[in-house]
Amino acid sequence: MSRSPILSRRAALVGAAAVPLAAASGTIARAKAPMMEAGSAPYQRVKLGQFDVTTLLAGSRAVEGPHNIFGMNVDKETFEEVSAQANLPTDAAQFFFTPTVINTGNELILFDTGLSGAGTTAALEAAGYTADQVDVVVLTHMHGDHIGGLSTDGTKTFANARYVTGSAEFDAWSKADNEGFDTKVKPLAEEMTMLDDGGSVASGVTAMAAFGHTPGHMAYRIESDGNQLVLGADFANHYVWSLAHPDWEVKFDMDKAAAAQTRRKMLDMMAADAIPFVGYHMPWPAFGYVEKSGENYAYVPHTYQLLL
Repeated sequence: MSRSPILSRRAALVGAAAVPLAAASGTIARAKAPMMEAGSAPYQRVKLGQFDVTTLLAGSRAVEGPHNIFGMNVDKETFEEVSAQANLPTDAAQFFFTPTVINTGNELILFDTGLSGAGTTAALEAAGYTADQVDVVVLTHMHGDHIGGLSTDGTKTFANARYVTGSAEFDAWSKADNEGFDTKVKPLAEEMTMLDDGGSVASGVTAMAAFGHTPGHMAYRIESDGNQLVLGADFANHYVWSLAHPDWEVKFDMDKAAAAQTRRKMLDMMAADAIPFVGYHMPWPAFGYVEKSGENYAYVPHTYQLLL
């Protein structure tokens, strides 16, 4: 006489539970992964000789009506044609805000502070640093998206840092009525070192006059072991609409003719010597190169050259 197999209670329960989980296809049903917002890693680090160079994504936002900002001296048809050739929409542009931190081995130097202390310190911490470790804060110019992170409610964000900026820039804004400058920069005036063109922040970190965007806007040449990189700040605010077309007027340039002249001078230099650069508003992660393109220039994003 044969017997029916006897199942354990546990086996019976497991088997019963598995039945409703089996889909018609025979696969196990799983919860769907949630949809995510667009995003990027908050830092990118490369080597330049003995230096670590780290860009920080302190913020990003879409801005409507880019032709109200870029190419103000060209007609709508020209702006739209150039944009279409570069596969760029003309209803909005994505803005990136990219402070840069350089570790020379002796000092940690932060260039610009973003719109707020919170945004910059969050990116700084993601990169493995803390605000208290910053030894030097360099301000390339005094627009709000570069000085906003200096303090919060009067409390310094970078408590242990010394401060550096261009003397022409500081003097020009001191004579103006600007709440951001008065609130963020003036309280640090006694702690601030003023530089002129060619001045040194530290060994291998040299100021370069790049006036026009603001009265005393500074770029910086970084050099280590024969390698060079330019921190261009806001000499060009968009990789097509101001870099590739340096004579196009930009709303935020305070002296538009001088800014265009500065763009051509810097772009000629970087293209001729194949010097990489960081642009504060260039496409994230903000490292790139410049090539001549007829009478103008082309932006070439960094891939892996500085990672080797």
